[in-house]
Amino acid sequence: MAEEDETSLAARVAELEERVIRLEGAAAEREQRPSTPDPDAFWVLEGLKVRVPQGAVVYSGTAPLPTGERFDWQMGATLDDLMDLDWAELTDRLGALGHPVRLHLLQRILAGARTVAELGDDESLGTTGQLYHHLRQLVAAGWLESAGRGRYAVPGSRVVPLLAVLTAVWR
Repeated sequence: MAEEDETSLAARVAELEERVIRLEGAAAEREQRPSTPDPDAFWVLEGLKVRVPQGAVVYSGTAPLPTGERFDWQMGATLDDLMDLDWAELTDRLGALGHPVRLHLLQRILAGARTVAELGDDESLGTTGQLYHHLRQLVAAGWLESAGRGRYAVPGSRVVPLLAVLTAVWR
């Protein structure tokens, strides 16, 4: 009886081992096979390939802000133009976004806080002197414009590009 149990157990173990091998093989095959994307998932990309077969980078967006303002924007550049560009010339514009207080400041302004007084109520933006320092940096880089009398706004032509940069680094 013990011998039959051992034979049965050995057969069951062998059967399980074969099953594991088959399952692992099927899983490995699935991992190697590229997934078929939803044809509608790349509708923008497919249209871009038709319009600009030599390659381009395009971004666009529609941004109805909490302030009631709406910004619709589309911009692009060919790959050749981007590769010929002196990227080092862009460091000031990119650098201005590289500070957490400036990003928070832009977020607050897009949400509707436009005056220095409104922005100064937010303690996370620092002292009035620090606030003005960050505002000057953002104005110099073109991410903000002075709307007069201590009011600031993100220029309409910069709203969607700013959101596109944030999307690029978020995803």
